[in-house]
Amino acid sequence: MLDVDVRKQRGAFVSEVAFSSATPGVTALFGRSGCGKTTTINMLAGLLRPDRGRISIDGTVLFDAAQGVDLAAEERGIGYVFQDSRLFPHLRVRDNLRYGERRARRRPHRLKFDDVVGLLGLATLLQRRPAGLSGGERQRVAIGRALLAQPRLLLLDEPLAALDAPRRAELLPYLEGLRDRLSLPMVFVSHQFEEVLRLANHVVVIDDGRVADHGDVVSMSQSTALRAIVGTESLGTVVEGIAGALDAASGLTQIQVGRGQLRVEAAALRPGQRVRVQLLARDLILATAEPGSLSVRNILPGTIARMEPDGERAWLAFTDIGGALAMVRVTDDARRALALAAGQRVWVLIKAVSLRGHVFSGPGSA
Repeated sequence: MLDVDVRKQRGAFVSEVAFSSATPGVTALFGRSGCGKTTTINMLAGLLRPDRGRISIDGTVLFDAAQGVDLAAEERGIGYVFQDSRLFPHLRVRDNLRYGERRARRRPHRLKFDDVVGLLGLATLLQRRPAGLSGGERQRVAIGRALLAQPRLLLLDEPLAALDAPRRAELLPYLEGLRDRLSLPMVFVSHQFEEVLRLANHVVVIDDGRVADHGDVVSMSQSTALRAIVGTESLGTVVEGIAGALDAASGLTQIQVGRGQLRVEAAALRPGQRVRVQLLARDLILATAEPGSLSVRNILPGTIARMEPDGERAWLAFTDIGGALAMVRVTDDARRALALAAGQRVWVLIKAVSLRGHVFSGPGSA
């Protein structure tokens, strides 16, 4: 387990963060810029001393103010990847990676040089210098250097924030590979929920220096604290399911979600893979009678579990679709006209083209 309970005041800003998450797995610290995410991981890394509290991982105490324990950063066995890669510009990629090996000191070398190079696709880059690399390539090298230091915990402070969309898309599969192939706890800082959706086991929502909520990704997608941060456009519940066969005629893959099925555009999925799908509230439609002759490929029967106001003129209908929960955003006018209420039988309409399935085979899935 990763157990964190710390407090730090810097000027008028107070960071007071407490959570526990299972290891191995990816814990995401999620929140707006300036909310205290980086302050938190700097305390984990030993770069910033808490005013009080305790930090431990898998039984090893890194910091305990009451007991006078405060391991130096170099003694904690933690790898740290910053927003900017911070590679040594005068060293080739191979030598940047070897520097990480030297930092391992007496720790067992569980992660071998060639394995890390292969995992991160660095073989063709070894003789190049950082100036000749793309932003995504530099981050992959920085991750490799951190891994070769043989850390007990890997910290990633918004490693995708400085990259454009194509480079982010290039790097995300490598991060998923680390999660799925290494039994290494990771703390991933982000303010983009799509990144959290694809990578995290556990989400800690931080708002104004404090933990507003935390839990697994599926339950947190319904959290009021998270909804306040992501906004209307990214609002939606996450469901998990098992990929079925690809229908060659339509190009759609069936995903078993609870007792129902979704059809999504995900040709690369293999049958049996565990998959996450985000159902954006803005893309879903409710019907109170079973529709017919529509182009929509997903028409799922369900029951409204509860209704919650969303601002002055909209409501969220949390709808059970066979054991999974869909959040549908409707106007107040639609709610009144259709007399929508908890317990009502409805149909949820979801366009297949609005859905993407993300493989999630890492430990500790919700």
